[in-house]
Amino acid sequence: MHKVNWELFSIIGTIAFAVSGAIVAMEEEYDILGVYVLGLVTAFGGGIIRNLLIGKPIVLLWEQGLYFQIALFAMTLVFFMPVRFIKMWKTWEAFFDAIGLAAFSIQGAIYATNMGHPLSAIIVAAVLTGIGGGMVRDVLAGRKPLVLKDEIYAVWGMLAGALVGLGWMQGTWQLAILFVLIVTLRMLSVFFKWKLPKRSLRGALPEGTRRSEF
Repeated sequence: MHKVNWELFSIIGTIAFAVSGAIVAMEEEYDILGVYVLGLVTAFGGGIIRNLLIGKPIVLLWEQGLYFQIALFAMTLVFFMPVRFIKMWKTWEAFFDAIGLAAFSIQGAIYATNMGHPLSAIIVAAVLTGIGGGMVRDVLAGRKPLVLKDEIYAVWGMLAGALVGLGWMQGTWQLAILFVLIVTLRMLSVFFKWKLPKRSLRGALPEGTRRSEF
């Protein structure tokens, strides 16, 4: 994939994640500072966590000046945007989010692969880059992370990491195909409401044996 195209996908993902965090902040009635904080955490939190785990310097984050400017502009725009336009955005939110998930998961996998990490670390790097910011956003907003509860989401990041880590998807066109595959699978899971199996013990255990919920 040509560099300019890859940067385009990363820009779209940054905008999608930043706006997502900003909208969650407004739904929780945060002030404008909270909007910026939650938006930036959503857009860049996954990359920070990934860098911590795979040994890349965290200061590399500050070299992404263009992405910071784009994220700040997008959050400012959505903060002053009429509600009807925000509703229109949310109609397409899943699609833009899928682009961000695909771009960032593949990016995280490539970083870990270039550093010579084993397959397990590559998969973790891909997942955390793709979903880490959203998880931190939900925690800061006092919500249960949806990626661990209601949707097949992290699985697609794991798939991207596995295919890159195994060396099956490395060339330009292969990465392009992988990108389209992850976006498609994410949208199919949204459309058909695919969910991972879960088991609840709520109400099955005596009250005294369960931990208190926060």
